[in-house]
Amino acid sequence: MEIKLIDPRSLVENPDRARRTKSSPQSDALLLATIRAVGIVQPPVVAPQTDGGNGYVIHSGHRRIRQAIVAGLEEIAVLVGEPAEDGGALRSMVENIARENLNPVDQWRAIERLVALGWTEEAIAVALALPIRQIRKLRLLANVLPAMLDHMAKGDMPNEGQLRTIASAALDEQKEVWKKHKPSKADPQVSWWSVAQGLQKTRMYARDASFDDDLAQAYGIAWVEDLFAPADEDSRYTTDVEAFLGAQQEWMTANLPKRGSIVEAGQWGEPKLPPKAERVYGKASKSDHTAMYLDRDGKVQSVAYRMPEAKKPRGGKDAHPGSDDGAPIVNTRPDVTRKGMEMIGDLRTDALHEALSRAPIEDDTLMALLVLAFAGQNVSVASGKRDVSFYGAVGLGEHAARLFDQDGKLEFDMETLRIAVRSLLVDVLSCRENRSDSGVVARVAGNIIGADNFLPNMGTDEFLSCLSRPALEASCKGTSILPRQRVKDTRAALVEHFQAERFVHQAALFAPDPEKLSAWLRKNEVAEEPEDEGASEHAALEDDTSGEPVHGHNADDYEEGFREAAE
Repeated sequence: MEIKLIDPRSLVENPDRARRTKSSPQSDALLLATIRAVGIVQPPVVAPQTDGGNGYVIHSGHRRIRQAIVAGLEEIAVLVGEPAEDGGALRSMVENIARENLNPVDQWRAIERLVALGWTEEAIAVALALPIRQIRKLRLLANVLPAMLDHMAKGDMPNEGQLRTIASAALDEQKEVWKKHKPSKADPQVSWWSVAQGLQKTRMYARDASFDDDLAQAYGIAWVEDLFAPADEDSRYTTDVEAFLGAQQEWMTANLPKRGSIVEAGQWGEPKLPPKAERVYGKASKSDHTAMYLDRDGKVQSVAYRMPEAKKPRGGKDAHPGSDDGAPIVNTRPDVTRKGMEMIGDLRTDALHEALSRAPIEDDTLMALLVLAFAGQNVSVASGKRDVSFYGAVGLGEHAARLFDQDGKLEFDMETLRIAVRSLLVDVLSCRENRSDSGVVARVAGNIIGADNFLPNMGTDEFLSCLSRPALEASCKGTSILPRQRVKDTRAALVEHFQAERFVHQAALFAPDPEKLSAWLRKNEVAEEPEDEGASEHAALEDDTSGEPVHGHNADDYEEGFREAAE
């Protein structure tokens, strides 16, 4: 290269320069003031004409030369060099970026120009000190319709999301949409939102797919990479929604668990469970069912639910079956009539209650009797673990049965007794918001045994969507998350934060509300009896030697029954 003094007016404009849009008036004014004060600090680069002329073509420094002419300079110093193999395209682009960043449209065009001249994406990335992903992104944006690019170069740019949608669409589709929304003299501003909406297509992402590559190939799914997405996530997608959903359905069919079924999603993305089904939000049991479905994003989701057990029909009086030889069966009078059996039941009940009140009972026997009591047929429990049928009390007998030996005697060790009591309490106590709710006593029980430590992580999108804005923002306390302007953004930030931590909402803790507990205690407190009635009853118990049941009953109620039994 050599330095020459040349009249700036004799230099030839390069038609293939990097900057095609006008620079800002502020930067031009600043450059003009600098030239008038100190001249051109760095000489422009020119090269001899190669088309037969004897002049010089500007390779870099168009703005400096133009402002030198405005400043009235007769001569300026220029660097004269031989044209580069790429015509000085890269040098021109680098110099322009260093002085004033190129318009995005000019960046796209400059990179395409370098690629057309034989530059690789890797080489361009190294020369411009940019990630290769950024180069590919800019190359993708160069596929925007030229008419749109010309308008964008004037400064009317869409946002990144809209630009992503436009650049991903085919040129034919862009042309059709541009006809409807291109600017006019009356409205020179383009509604880029309308343009993007006209080109918007539903995307199904590979990260949401449960099927493998073999199934994707079978359905003809070709993944396209979203170059605008963060580099550390799988951004592959397809717009073939029908093929994606079909592959997801086939995967669900092949991987359906035992007691599982495929259901549809409702209007809001919730699964449509069978009628009378109750969704299980906690830990599912072996008897529960699994429903698999596709949400609004096409993801495979599964929920557990349980169905109520069929109630046993109440049969009528059984007909007396005949014997094998067809001989009729003669009805005989039982040893004790029905009324006699009712009397025996009353007598036994009073005796049982008296023994339970006064007889000495060991602690282990007392625990075993508690298990037996819940197994009685007069106990109906709407279990939180399973839906107990009409004769549901019988279903609790499995806990008591383990306390008997092979001879039918109540024989057990403490370990077996503990297991029976624990399993019984699991069936009985429930905090569900339905007819199986045990009420405040279940909260007290959970608080005593430290059940708060067994609550799962509630920092999920499903639960946090149930919170109001104040409750959601209150959940940000103690974390690095600040409330966002939109509720869904705050919720998304909390879900991401609590992936590595455990979150339990205050309302889920077992400690009962003091007012509710006090109200329950007042409702269930034992009424104190007057002293005279208590004394008379105690005296009756002390003087009772006949064995007649008087605890909790009036003895006169049984006189008539005793006479009939004596007869």
